[in-house]
Amino acid sequence: MRRLLLLLCIVSLSAGALAGPDTLRIQGSNTLGAALMPALIRGLLEARGMHDIRTLHLSPGEQAITARDTEGAPLRFVIGAHGSSTGFDSLLAGQADLAASSRPISEQERMRLAPLGDLTRFAAEHVIAIDGVAVIVHPDNPLRQLTTQQLAQVFSGEIDDWRVLGGHGPIHVLARDDRSGTWETFRDQVLTPYGSRLSGHATRLESSEQLSDRVSADRQAIGFIGLAAVRQARALAIVDGDSQAMAPTVSLIATQDYPLTRRLYLYSPPSRPSPWADALIAFAQSEPGQAIVASQGFVAQTVQAISVPASPAMPALYKQLAREGRRLSVSFRFAEGSATLDNKAMADVARVQDYLRRHDLLHNTTTLVGFGDAKADAARAVLLSRLRAMAVRRELAKAGVVFRDILGLGAQLPVATNEVDEGRIKNRRVEVWVTPRDEGTTTGVAQTQSVTGQAMAGTPGG
Repeated sequence: MRRLLLLLCIVSLSAGALAGPDTLRIQGSNTLGAALMPALIRGLLEARGMHDIRTLHLSPGEQAITARDTEGAPLRFVIGAHGSSTGFDSLLAGQADLAASSRPISEQERMRLAPLGDLTRFAAEHVIAIDGVAVIVHPDNPLRQLTTQQLAQVFSGEIDDWRVLGGHGPIHVLARDDRSGTWETFRDQVLTPYGSRLSGHATRLESSEQLSDRVSADRQAIGFIGLAAVRQARALAIVDGDSQAMAPTVSLIATQDYPLTRRLYLYSPPSRPSPWADALIAFAQSEPGQAIVASQGFVAQTVQAISVPASPAMPALYKQLAREGRRLSVSFRFAEGSATLDNKAMADVARVQDYLRRHDLLHNTTTLVGFGDAKADAARAVLLSRLRAMAVRRELAKAGVVFRDILGLGAQLPVATNEVDEGRIKNRRVEVWVTPRDEGTTTGVAQTQSVTGQAMAGTPGG
Protein backbone atom coordinates (compact mmCIF):
# COMPACT_ATOMS: atom_id res chain seq x y z
CA MET A 1 0.00 0.00 0.00
CA ARG A 2 2.81 2.42 0.90
CA ARG A 3 4.50 1.73 -2.46
CA LEU A 4 1.20 2.37 -4.21
CA LEU A 5 0.73 5.67 -2.37
CA LEU A 6 4.30 6.68 -3.26
CA LEU A 7 3.67 5.85 -6.92
CA LEU A 8 0.45 7.88 -6.92
CA CYS A 9 2.33 10.79 -5.37
CA ILE A 10 4.99 10.68 -8.09
CA VAL A 11 2.32 10.53 -10.80
CA SER A 12 0.55 13.48 -9.16
CA LEU A 13 3.75 15.55 -9.13
CA SER A 14 4.42 14.73 -12.80
CA ALA A 15 0.87 15.68 -13.70
CA GLY A 16 1.31 18.93 -11.78
CA ALA A 17 4.33 19.79 -13.87
CA LEU A 18 2.25 19.27 -17.00
CA ALA A 19 -0.89 20.97 -15.76
CA GLY A 20 -1.96 24.53 -16.44
CA PRO A 21 -1.08 26.80 -19.36
CA ASP A 22 2.17 26.24 -21.24
CA THR A 23 4.96 28.62 -20.33
CA LEU A 24 6.14 28.86 -23.94
CA ARG A 25 4.99 27.20 -27.17
CA ILE A 26 7.39 26.80 -30.10
CA GLN A 27 6.27 25.32 -33.41
CA GLY A 28 8.01 24.87 -36.75
CA SER A 29 11.27 23.55 -38.16
CA ASN A 30 12.40 20.00 -37.53
CA THR A 31 15.99 21.20 -38.02
CA LEU A 32 15.66 23.46 -34.98
CA GLY A 33 13.05 21.60 -32.99
CA ALA A 34 14.52 18.11 -32.92
CA ALA A 35 17.52 18.90 -30.70
CA LEU A 36 18.65 22.54 -30.81
CA MET A 37 15.60 24.17 -29.23
CA PRO A 38 15.38 21.62 -26.37
CA ALA A 39 19.09 22.15 -25.68
CA LEU A 40 18.71 25.95 -25.66
CA ILE A 41 15.69 25.79 -23.36
CA ARG A 42 17.55 23.54 -20.92
CA GLY A 43 20.51 25.91 -21.04
CA LEU A 44 18.28 28.90 -20.29
CA LEU A 45 16.60 27.13 -17.38
CA GLU A 46 19.92 26.02 -15.89
CA ALA A 47 21.34 29.54 -16.25
CA ARG A 48 18.33 30.88 -14.32
CA GLY A 49 18.72 28.38 -11.52
CA MET A 50 15.61 26.31 -12.29
CA HIS A 51 15.52 22.73 -11.05
CA ASP A 52 13.90 19.36 -11.75
CA ILE A 53 14.42 19.92 -15.50
CA ARG A 54 13.05 17.05 -17.57
CA THR A 55 12.46 16.25 -21.24
CA LEU A 56 9.22 14.52 -22.17
CA HIS A 57 8.67 12.98 -25.60
CA LEU A 58 4.97 13.45 -26.22
CA SER A 59 4.64 12.06 -29.77
CA PRO A 60 6.68 12.01 -32.99
CA GLY A 61 7.95 15.56 -33.49
CA GLU A 62 6.53 16.78 -30.15
CA GLN A 63 8.52 17.38 -26.94
CA ALA A 64 8.02 19.19 -23.67
CA ILE A 65 10.69 20.52 -21.32
CA THR A 66 9.39 20.78 -17.77
CA ALA A 67 10.99 22.37 -14.72
CA ARG A 68 10.25 24.16 -11.48
CA ASP A 69 11.29 27.71 -10.76
CA THR A 70 13.05 28.87 -7.63
CA GLU A 71 9.73 29.06 -5.79
CA GLY A 72 8.62 25.59 -6.90
CA ALA A 73 6.10 26.70 -9.54
CA PRO A 74 5.90 24.43 -12.61
CA LEU A 75 7.16 25.52 -16.03
CA ARG A 76 6.38 23.78 -19.31
CA PHE A 77 7.95 24.51 -22.70
CA VAL A 78 6.31 22.71 -25.64
CA ILE A 79 8.16 22.17 -28.93
CA GLY A 80 6.52 20.96 -32.14
CA ALA A 81 8.87 20.09 -35.01
CA HIS A 82 6.91 19.40 -38.18
CA GLY A 83 8.36 21.87 -40.68
CA SER A 84 8.96 25.61 -40.92
CA SER A 85 5.64 26.42 -42.55
CA THR A 86 3.76 24.86 -39.62
CA GLY A 87 5.38 27.42 -37.31
CA PHE A 88 3.86 30.36 -39.17
CA ASP A 89 0.49 28.57 -39.39
CA SER A 90 0.60 28.02 -35.62
CA LEU A 91 1.41 31.69 -34.94
CA LEU A 92 -1.58 32.75 -37.00
CA ALA A 93 -3.85 30.26 -35.23
CA GLY A 94 -2.69 31.43 -31.80
CA GLN A 95 -1.16 28.01 -31.08
CA ALA A 96 2.47 29.16 -30.76
CA ASP A 97 4.42 31.98 -29.17
CA LEU A 98 7.48 31.51 -31.38
CA ALA A 99 7.90 30.16 -34.90
CA ALA A 100 11.12 28.24 -35.55
CA SER A 101 12.11 28.37 -39.21
CA SER A 102 15.08 27.15 -41.24
CA ARG A 103 14.39 29.73 -43.95
CA PRO A 104 13.21 33.36 -43.94
CA ILE A 105 9.51 34.11 -43.78
CA SER A 106 8.00 34.37 -47.25
CA GLU A 107 6.26 37.49 -48.51
CA GLN A 108 2.96 35.60 -48.62
CA GLU A 109 3.39 34.51 -44.99
CA ARG A 110 4.37 38.02 -43.95
CA MET A 111 1.15 39.37 -45.46
CA ARG A 112 -0.98 36.65 -43.89
CA LEU A 113 0.51 37.30 -40.46
CA ALA A 114 0.39 41.11 -40.77
CA PRO A 115 -2.30 41.33 -38.02
CA LEU A 116 0.40 40.08 -35.59
CA GLY A 117 2.80 42.85 -36.65
CA ASP A 118 5.63 43.03 -39.19
CA LEU A 119 7.62 39.82 -38.70
CA THR A 120 10.49 41.09 -40.86
CA ARG A 121 11.38 43.84 -38.36
CA PHE A 122 14.62 43.62 -36.38
CA ALA A 123 12.64 43.12 -33.17
CA ALA A 124 10.66 40.20 -34.64
CA GLU A 125 13.13 38.28 -36.84
CA HIS A 126 16.01 36.67 -34.96
CA VAL A 127 18.85 34.62 -36.48
CA ILE A 128 20.05 32.21 -33.80
CA ALA A 129 22.40 29.98 -35.83
CA ILE A 130 23.91 29.40 -39.25
CA ASP A 131 23.53 26.09 -41.05
CA GLY A 132 24.51 24.57 -44.36
CA VAL A 133 22.28 22.34 -46.43
CA ALA A 134 24.62 19.42 -47.06
CA VAL A 135 24.18 17.28 -50.17
CA ILE A 136 25.01 13.77 -49.03
CA VAL A 137 25.88 10.47 -50.66
CA HIS A 138 26.98 7.03 -49.47
CA PRO A 139 30.59 7.02 -48.15
CA ASP A 140 31.63 4.69 -51.00
CA ASN A 141 30.33 6.99 -53.74
CA PRO A 142 33.39 8.11 -55.80
CA LEU A 143 32.03 11.62 -56.46
CA ARG A 144 33.52 14.49 -54.48
CA GLN A 145 31.73 17.54 -55.91
CA LEU A 146 28.79 18.63 -58.09
CA THR A 147 27.69 21.93 -59.59
CA THR A 148 24.33 23.40 -58.65
CA GLN A 149 23.22 22.75 -62.24
CA GLN A 150 24.14 19.07 -61.94
CA LEU A 151 22.25 18.91 -58.65
CA ALA A 152 19.16 20.34 -60.36
CA GLN A 153 19.47 17.72 -63.08
CA VAL A 154 19.87 14.89 -60.58
CA PHE A 155 17.02 15.87 -58.28
CA SER A 156 14.66 16.59 -61.17
CA GLY A 157 15.38 13.18 -62.70
CA GLU A 158 17.03 14.60 -65.85
CA ILE A 159 20.16 12.69 -64.79
CA ASP A 160 19.07 9.38 -63.30
CA ASP A 161 22.25 7.28 -63.53
CA TRP A 162 25.49 7.84 -61.63
CA ARG A 163 27.52 6.80 -64.70
CA VAL A 164 26.74 10.19 -66.30
CA LEU A 165 28.65 11.82 -63.44
CA GLY A 166 31.42 9.28 -63.04
CA GLY A 167 29.71 6.89 -60.64
CA HIS A 168 27.91 3.57 -61.00
CA GLY A 169 24.26 2.54 -61.36
CA PRO A 170 20.85 4.22 -61.03
CA ILE A 171 20.42 7.23 -58.75
CA HIS A 172 18.02 6.99 -55.81
CA VAL A 173 16.79 10.49 -54.92
CA LEU A 174 15.71 11.27 -51.34
CA ALA A 175 14.25 14.61 -50.26
CA ARG A 176 12.63 16.26 -47.25
CA ASP A 177 8.86 16.73 -47.16
CA ASP A 178 6.95 19.79 -48.44
CA ARG A 179 6.58 21.37 -44.98
CA SER A 180 10.32 21.39 -44.38
CA GLY A 181 12.36 24.58 -44.48
CA THR A 182 15.32 22.43 -45.55
CA TRP A 183 13.33 21.38 -48.60
CA GLU A 184 12.29 24.97 -49.35
CA THR A 185 15.91 26.16 -49.08
CA PHE A 186 17.09 23.43 -51.46
CA ARG A 187 14.23 24.05 -53.86
CA ASP A 188 14.81 27.82 -53.95
CA GLN A 189 18.61 27.66 -54.21
CA VAL A 190 19.03 24.65 -56.50
CA LEU A 191 15.88 23.69 -58.42
CA THR A 192 14.07 26.98 -59.05
CA PRO A 193 17.05 28.86 -60.58
CA TYR A 194 17.24 26.22 -63.31
CA GLY A 195 13.49 25.94 -63.85
CA SER A 196 13.50 22.40 -62.42
CA ARG A 197 11.08 20.47 -60.22
CA LEU A 198 11.70 17.57 -57.90
CA SER A 199 11.43 14.17 -59.56
CA GLY A 200 8.16 12.36 -58.98
CA HIS A 201 10.22 9.29 -58.11
CA ALA A 202 11.93 10.96 -55.13
CA THR A 203 11.35 9.44 -51.70
CA ARG A 204 10.14 12.13 -49.26
CA LEU A 205 11.00 12.01 -45.54
CA GLU A 206 9.96 14.25 -42.62
CA SER A 207 13.16 13.83 -40.60
CA SER A 208 16.68 14.83 -41.64
CA GLU A 209 18.06 12.07 -39.44
CA GLN A 210 15.93 9.44 -41.20
CA LEU A 211 17.04 10.74 -44.58
CA SER A 212 20.72 10.69 -43.63
CA ASP A 213 20.51 7.13 -42.32
CA ARG A 214 18.77 6.00 -45.52
CA VAL A 215 21.52 7.55 -47.67
CA SER A 216 24.34 6.02 -45.61
CA ALA A 217 22.72 2.59 -46.10
CA ASP A 218 22.17 2.91 -49.89
CA ARG A 219 25.19 3.14 -52.23
CA GLN A 220 23.03 4.65 -55.00
CA ALA A 221 21.32 7.31 -52.88
CA ILE A 222 21.65 11.07 -52.76
CA GLY A 223 19.82 13.50 -50.50
CA PHE A 224 20.08 16.82 -48.67
CA ILE A 225 19.91 17.63 -44.97
CA GLY A 226 21.07 20.19 -42.43
CA LEU A 227 24.75 20.06 -41.48
CA ALA A 228 24.04 18.67 -38.01
CA ALA A 229 22.38 15.57 -39.49
CA VAL A 230 25.17 14.33 -41.82
CA ARG A 231 25.93 11.43 -39.45
CA GLN A 232 27.47 8.47 -41.37
CA ALA A 233 26.87 9.89 -44.85
CA ARG A 234 29.41 11.98 -46.79
CA ALA A 235 28.83 15.58 -47.84
CA LEU A 236 29.78 16.75 -51.35
CA ALA A 237 31.52 20.01 -52.23
CA ILE A 238 29.31 22.36 -54.27
CA VAL A 239 30.22 24.66 -57.18
CA ASP A 240 27.93 27.59 -57.95
CA GLY A 241 28.68 29.58 -61.09
CA ASP A 242 32.26 30.83 -61.18
CA SER A 243 32.95 30.05 -57.53
CA GLN A 244 35.29 27.22 -56.68
CA ALA A 245 34.09 23.97 -55.14
CA MET A 246 33.19 24.57 -51.50
CA ALA A 247 32.54 21.94 -48.87
CA PRO A 248 30.09 22.64 -46.01
CA THR A 249 32.83 23.48 -43.49
CA VAL A 250 32.35 25.60 -40.38
CA SER A 251 34.47 28.45 -41.80
CA LEU A 252 32.63 28.67 -45.12
CA ILE A 253 29.21 28.42 -43.50
CA ALA A 254 30.06 31.03 -40.82
CA THR A 255 30.96 33.55 -43.53
CA GLN A 256 27.98 32.36 -45.62
CA ASP A 257 30.28 31.72 -48.60
CA TYR A 258 29.23 28.06 -48.96
CA PRO A 259 26.56 28.08 -51.72
CA LEU A 260 23.85 26.32 -49.69
CA THR A 261 24.32 28.24 -46.45
CA ARG A 262 21.14 29.19 -44.63
CA ARG A 263 20.14 31.02 -41.49
CA LEU A 264 18.03 29.51 -38.70
CA TYR A 265 15.36 31.84 -37.32
CA LEU A 266 13.02 32.43 -34.44
CA TYR A 267 10.07 34.75 -35.17
CA SER A 268 8.30 36.53 -32.32
CA PRO A 269 5.01 38.36 -33.05
CA PRO A 270 5.25 42.04 -31.97
CA SER A 271 1.57 42.01 -30.98
CA ARG A 272 2.07 39.13 -28.51
CA PRO A 273 5.01 39.98 -26.26
CA SER A 274 6.22 37.07 -24.13
CA PRO A 275 8.87 37.48 -21.42
CA TRP A 276 9.95 33.86 -21.80
CA ALA A 277 10.19 34.19 -25.59
CA ASP A 278 12.37 37.29 -25.16
CA ALA A 279 14.51 35.49 -22.58
CA LEU A 280 15.03 32.47 -24.84
CA ILE A 281 15.97 34.63 -27.85
CA ALA A 282 18.45 36.66 -25.77
CA PHE A 283 19.99 33.50 -24.34
CA ALA A 284 20.24 31.84 -27.77
CA GLN A 285 22.23 34.82 -29.09
CA SER A 286 24.49 35.09 -26.04
CA GLU A 287 27.91 33.44 -25.84
CA PRO A 288 26.62 30.53 -23.69
CA GLY A 289 23.72 30.08 -26.11
CA GLN A 290 25.99 30.13 -29.14
CA ALA A 291 28.22 27.54 -27.44
CA ILE A 292 25.15 25.29 -27.30
CA VAL A 293 24.46 26.03 -30.98
CA ALA A 294 27.97 24.79 -31.83
CA SER A 295 27.66 21.74 -29.57
CA GLN A 296 24.53 20.68 -31.46
CA GLY A 297 26.38 20.60 -34.79
CA PHE A 298 25.36 24.01 -36.14
CA VAL A 299 27.58 27.03 -36.77
CA ALA A 300 27.72 29.68 -34.06
CA GLN A 301 27.71 33.40 -34.79
CA THR A 302 30.56 34.03 -32.37
CA VAL A 303 33.21 36.14 -34.12
CA GLN A 304 36.57 34.53 -34.80
CA ALA A 305 39.57 35.58 -36.86
CA ILE A 306 40.47 33.16 -39.64
CA SER A 307 43.83 32.69 -41.27
CA VAL A 308 43.51 32.68 -45.08
CA PRO A 309 46.61 31.64 -47.04
CA ALA A 310 47.35 33.90 -50.02
CA SER A 311 46.90 32.38 -53.48
CA PRO A 312 47.96 33.51 -56.98
CA ALA A 313 44.31 33.95 -58.04
CA MET A 314 43.70 36.71 -55.48
CA PRO A 315 43.79 40.40 -56.52
CA ALA A 316 46.99 42.09 -55.30
CA LEU A 317 45.37 44.13 -52.51
CA TYR A 318 43.42 41.13 -51.26
CA LYS A 319 46.54 38.95 -51.37
CA GLN A 320 48.34 41.50 -49.21
CA LEU A 321 45.48 41.37 -46.69
CA ALA A 322 45.73 37.59 -46.59
CA ARG A 323 49.47 37.78 -45.90
CA GLU A 324 49.28 40.44 -43.20
CA GLY A 325 45.90 39.95 -41.55
CA ARG A 326 43.05 37.67 -40.53
CA ARG A 327 39.52 37.58 -41.87
CA LEU A 328 36.68 37.76 -39.34
CA SER A 329 34.05 35.06 -39.58
CA VAL A 330 31.35 37.60 -40.45
CA SER A 331 30.21 38.71 -43.89
CA PHE A 332 27.80 41.63 -43.92
CA ARG A 333 24.92 41.30 -46.35
CA PHE A 334 22.11 43.62 -47.29
CA ALA A 335 18.31 43.65 -47.45
CA GLU A 336 17.12 42.53 -50.88
CA GLY A 337 17.12 45.39 -53.38
CA SER A 338 18.59 47.76 -50.80
CA ALA A 339 21.84 49.22 -49.50
CA THR A 340 20.48 48.77 -45.97
CA LEU A 341 22.06 46.13 -43.73
CA ASP A 342 19.72 43.21 -43.11
CA ASN A 343 18.62 42.10 -39.63
CA LYS A 344 21.48 39.64 -39.11
CA ALA A 345 23.99 42.23 -40.29
CA MET A 346 22.72 44.72 -37.71
CA ALA A 347 23.18 42.11 -34.97
CA ASP A 348 26.64 41.31 -36.36
CA VAL A 349 27.63 44.98 -36.09
CA ALA A 350 27.38 44.67 -32.30
CA ARG A 351 29.29 41.37 -32.33
CA VAL A 352 32.15 42.81 -34.40
CA GLN A 353 32.29 45.96 -32.26
CA ASP A 354 32.55 43.83 -29.13
CA TYR A 355 35.24 41.61 -30.69
CA LEU A 356 37.38 44.58 -31.76
CA ARG A 357 37.00 46.20 -28.35
CA ARG A 358 37.90 43.06 -26.39
CA HIS A 359 40.99 42.40 -28.52
CA ASP A 360 42.21 46.00 -28.61
CA LEU A 361 41.69 46.29 -32.38
CA LEU A 362 39.62 49.47 -32.52
CA HIS A 363 42.28 51.74 -34.02
CA ASN A 364 43.86 51.42 -37.47
CA THR A 365 43.71 47.62 -37.62
CA THR A 366 40.44 47.00 -39.49
CA THR A 367 39.93 46.87 -43.27
CA LEU A 368 36.51 46.53 -44.88
CA VAL A 369 36.35 44.85 -48.30
CA GLY A 370 33.20 45.28 -50.39
CA PHE A 371 32.14 42.94 -53.20
CA GLY A 372 29.27 42.93 -55.67
CA ASP A 373 27.72 41.20 -58.63
CA ALA A 374 28.89 41.62 -62.22
CA LYS A 375 27.90 44.82 -64.06
CA ALA A 376 28.30 45.85 -67.69
CA ASP A 377 30.46 48.68 -66.37
CA ALA A 378 33.21 47.22 -64.16
CA ALA A 379 33.93 50.64 -62.64
CA ARG A 380 30.31 50.87 -61.48
CA ALA A 381 30.61 47.44 -59.84
CA VAL A 382 33.70 48.64 -57.96
CA LEU A 383 31.95 51.86 -56.87
CA LEU A 384 28.89 50.00 -55.59
CA SER A 385 31.02 47.49 -53.70
CA ARG A 386 32.90 50.36 -52.01
CA LEU A 387 29.61 52.05 -51.10
CA ARG A 388 28.50 48.83 -49.39
CA ALA A 389 31.72 48.83 -47.38
CA MET A 390 31.06 52.46 -46.44
CA ALA A 391 27.58 51.51 -45.18
CA VAL A 392 29.19 49.00 -42.79
CA ARG A 393 31.82 51.59 -41.87
CA ARG A 394 29.11 54.04 -40.73
CA GLU A 395 27.66 51.50 -38.31
CA LEU A 396 30.98 50.28 -36.89
CA ALA A 397 32.30 53.85 -36.52
CA LYS A 398 29.57 54.54 -33.98
CA ALA A 399 31.57 52.39 -31.55
CA GLY A 400 34.74 54.37 -32.21
CA VAL A 401 36.32 52.04 -34.77
CA VAL A 402 39.07 53.83 -36.73
CA PHE A 403 39.67 52.01 -40.01
CA ARG A 404 42.92 51.13 -41.67
CA ASP A 405 41.38 50.98 -45.16
CA ILE A 406 38.15 50.66 -47.14
CA LEU A 407 38.33 48.61 -50.36
CA GLY A 408 35.90 47.92 -53.18
CA LEU A 409 36.73 44.89 -55.34
CA GLY A 410 33.61 44.87 -57.49
CA ALA A 411 32.63 41.52 -58.99
CA GLN A 412 35.93 39.77 -58.18
CA LEU A 413 36.00 36.60 -56.07
CA PRO A 414 32.33 35.55 -56.51
CA VAL A 415 30.89 33.07 -54.04
CA ALA A 416 27.80 32.34 -56.16
CA THR A 417 26.54 32.52 -59.71
CA ASN A 418 25.62 35.93 -61.12
CA GLU A 419 23.04 34.36 -63.42
CA VAL A 420 20.18 34.50 -60.90
CA ASP A 421 18.99 37.05 -58.32
CA GLU A 422 19.80 34.79 -55.36
CA GLY A 423 23.41 34.48 -56.47
CA ARG A 424 23.81 38.19 -57.11
CA ILE A 425 22.48 38.95 -53.63
CA LYS A 426 25.07 36.58 -52.08
CA ASN A 427 27.89 38.23 -54.00
CA ARG A 428 26.93 41.67 -52.61
CA ARG A 429 28.80 41.41 -49.34
CA VAL A 430 31.36 43.10 -47.10
CA GLU A 431 34.21 41.23 -45.41
CA VAL A 432 36.04 42.40 -42.28
CA TRP A 433 39.81 41.94 -41.99
CA VAL A 434 42.01 42.77 -39.01
CA THR A 435 45.77 43.33 -38.97
CA PRO A 436 47.28 43.10 -35.46
CA ARG A 437 49.84 45.85 -34.80
CA ASP A 438 52.54 43.32 -33.90
CA GLU A 439 52.85 41.26 -37.08
CA GLY A 440 54.87 38.62 -35.25
CA THR A 441 52.01 37.74 -32.92
CA THR A 442 48.30 37.11 -33.05
CA THR A 443 47.52 37.84 -29.40
CA GLY A 444 43.80 37.80 -28.76
CA VAL A 445 43.04 36.60 -32.28
CA ALA A 446 41.63 33.11 -32.66
CA GLN A 447 42.77 31.29 -35.78
CA THR A 448 40.69 28.75 -37.63
CA GLN A 449 41.94 27.10 -40.80
CA SER A 450 39.42 26.49 -43.58
CA VAL A 451 39.61 23.42 -45.83
CA THR A 452 41.69 25.50 -48.25
CA GLY A 453 42.69 29.12 -48.19
CA GLN A 454 41.28 29.52 -51.68
CA ALA A 455 37.91 28.20 -50.55
CA MET A 456 37.84 30.59 -47.63
CA ALA A 457 38.50 33.53 -49.91
CA GLY A 458 36.06 32.33 -52.53
CA THR A 459 38.70 32.29 -55.27
CA PRO A 460 38.50 30.03 -58.31
CA GLY A 461 40.72 27.03 -58.76
CA GLY A 462 41.97 24.40 -56.36
